[in-house]
Amino acid sequence: MSGLERVGEGRWHSSSEEATRRFGELLGAHLEEGDVVILEGELGAGKTQLAKGVAKALGAEGEVTSPTFNLLVSHSGGRIPLHHLDLYRLDASSGAEELGEAGAWDVVGEDGASLVEWGAPFAGLLSPERLEIALAREELEGADPRTLEGEPARIISVRGVGSRGEALARALDEEEGAW
Repeated sequence: MSGLERVGEGRWHSSSEEATRRFGELLGAHLEEGDVVILEGELGAGKTQLAKGVAKALGAEGEVTSPTFNLLVSHSGGRIPLHHLDLYRLDASSGAEELGEAGAWDVVGEDGASLVEWGAPFAGLLSPERLEIALAREELEGADPRTLEGEPARIISVRGVGSRGEALARALDEEEGAW
């Protein structure tokens, strides 16, 4: 078993960091230039692990880490560039101005795909066409909530917004054989 199991439309159970990265790889295989993916979840929920999987699928160069202090790290060398943003430290009440200062307007919706950690407060500003992914440490009814390493399992929930976001969500749901 891969540690990644579809448990409903737009919902997956991930029992390990490797399984979360595998989900990212499946997502990365479907990303195209201009795609925007919003990643939400508490600290340690797996957002950066998912980003590592996306980068691997795209063939992006460089180590993927959370860009909390840089706000934006772009990875090239792959099928398309990957722009990884972390908006945790931004003030959502400042909106577009904060995004501009972080460099978001230079990359989001442009060449490559954008993964935006902590982007929910800015989602509408970033793109009307997006995929929203929430990662949560959560017990799944009837399943062992802990992995062998003692880490809580994760639930990954996906929601497409706009026609492109909905197409990405459908593509992930149709990856049934990959789980």
